[in-house]
Amino acid sequence: MGMSLGDSVRITLFGESHGICVGVLLEGIPPGTKINEDILATEIARRKPGKKGLSARSESDKCEILSGVYNDQATGWPILMLTWNSDARSKDYSFLPDHPRPGHADLPEQIRSGGAADLRGGGSQSARLTYGLVAASSQLRQIISDAGWRVDAHLHSVGDIVSRPLFELDRDTNLVEGSDMARLNCRDPKISVEFSELIESVRMDQDSIGSSVECVIEGLPIGLGEPWFDGLEPALARGMMAIPGARAVEFSRGVESSKMRGSQHNDLWYLDGNKVALSGSDKGSADGSLGGRSTGAPMRVVVHFKPPSSISREQNTLHLPSGEQKSLRVVGRHDPVLGPRAVPVVESIARLVIADLGMIGGYIESFSE
Repeated sequence: MGMSLGDSVRITLFGESHGICVGVLLEGIPPGTKINEDILATEIARRKPGKKGLSARSESDKCEILSGVYNDQATGWPILMLTWNSDARSKDYSFLPDHPRPGHADLPEQIRSGGAADLRGGGSQSARLTYGLVAASSQLRQIISDAGWRVDAHLHSVGDIVSRPLFELDRDTNLVEGSDMARLNCRDPKISVEFSELIESVRMDQDSIGSSVECVIEGLPIGLGEPWFDGLEPALARGMMAIPGARAVEFSRGVESSKMRGSQHNDLWYLDGNKVALSGSDKGSADGSLGGRSTGAPMRVVVHFKPPSSISREQNTLHLPSGEQKSLRVVGRHDPVLGPRAVPVVESIARLVIADLGMIGGYIESFSE
């Protein structure tokens, strides 16, 4: 099963949305690495359900570390991290597998497993499993910071409303707890209010809406990335597209590149003191990767998410026992938009990927060394 990501730094996710627990096995953390439980708790809180206007599922999400850590330091052995599910409502999914939900993987998973799948809440395909991504990545923050690298993300768009580019916004100030900016993981103070109003309108309409998350990766040295399929962009795209609900990933100018001429798109090399640099780096518009290798310029990534498939409106969809389309109303506690809680997940994928490529390329000390 493809539940793992990475080589030198490797994570393997496990659990089910309505099972006993969800978690991650984290491998490759060098022995002696400080395990920071404060950062762990902070990062987990950013993706936690139960925030106003989003999923009302109430989980403590307290992380238990069961192996690989002694005296608050990594031992070099695999680190097992998990949280126990305590607020699952499996009765909300009593219509499964007879009445598969539109937009969900219920039917393909049921057929592929020969009827053995746990479909409650999406089972092992649920976004609940992104808990493990965030937990594991939190312990890479210091390793990445020590290398001089930085990863930031925020809610970039909801529907047709788009925030200012992250490169233009304050990324250093802590967001005020309880504010729209903190609740939605958005760095744009004006647009976060508009996001909040739109999301509430959609929720009251018993519907959902699409969104996107913008991520900026800075400080990478020239040359990070391995050819071909472990290049920086391919590796990031593979990880980002595994996030439940992701539908597209853009780098730098993204899809706008297909409308441009080469003379418009090409970033020009120049000397900045004694270092080579790309034009547009100071605005965050330059290509952060060429040929799968980092250019030294900030790398902009935008991940687009579909509207959440679970909506409380009635929809006519296939009822397997009768072979007819019948009305289905999905009850439960679902997010009307994916972007806000996906922000720390996008950051986590970025950290996992660049830490792994950094160790492979010798830019970060690995356990094998």
